[in-house]
Amino acid sequence: MSNVILETRNLFKEFKGFTAVNNVNLKIQRGHIHALIGPNGAGKTTCFNLLTKFLVPTSGQILFDGNDITAAQPAQIARMGVIRSFQISAVFPHLSVLQNVRIGLQRQLGTSFHFWQSERSLSQLNGRAMQLLDEVDLSEFADTITVDMPYGRKRALEIATTLAMEPALMLLDEPTQGMGHEDVHRVTELIKKVSTGRTILMVEHNMSVVSGICDRISVLQRGAILAEGTYAQVSGNPQVMEAYMGTTQLEGAH
Repeated sequence: MSNVILETRNLFKEFKGFTAVNNVNLKIQRGHIHALIGPNGAGKTTCFNLLTKFLVPTSGQILFDGNDITAAQPAQIARMGVIRSFQISAVFPHLSVLQNVRIGLQRQLGTSFHFWQSERSLSQLNGRAMQLLDEVDLSEFADTITVDMPYGRKRALEIATTLAMEPALMLLDEPTQGMGHEDVHRVTELIKKVSTGRTILMVEHNMSVVSGICDRISVLQRGAILAEGTYAQVSGNPQVMEAYMGTTQLEGAH
């Protein structure tokens, strides 16, 4: 089994003559936490949309576990284990925390959205759901209606529902966006914890998060990879400092 779980080869995406993703060659190592960073408009979200097949590349290839998935549909990608957690908390606000995780588990079973199924057949999923809630430190919130939870805890729930789908590769889209310091710290620790035995690719703006947990970082600028390496390598790169409009943003993260 190759060390590389996901690879892009000469990936391009153009929108009406504008090149959003420009010849991107990524190699995501199995078991790593890999971050895509870059200034606004650098192409990070477009890259994510290409990897999860919400967009079709103009040219280039995407390989997952050595298989060419360039032409695959979003549902096929998800079944293979490439699971994306969205920027906006993708949870059902008026269901309890436990019910939300149970829906993630149902998707895995292929009985998606059989809301009319008897409570009894669904309650067999409760054991696993509670394990997942425990993994993201939400056990005490199991019966809480999701809409009533603090924002940072909703993001933790979103990670639990993503885990319920047994991802081989988790794509986290700005997991700490809009959070206060305490929540950022909690979610960062959580990502580190759930990364054991999994591979995570994340888009993240917060440099202290990236420096704290990522094994490898790819810096995008204007759709192209500007630099790649560990945080120390990337943050010391003069081109990267310049891309971030002076050195302040990266320095502030040390």
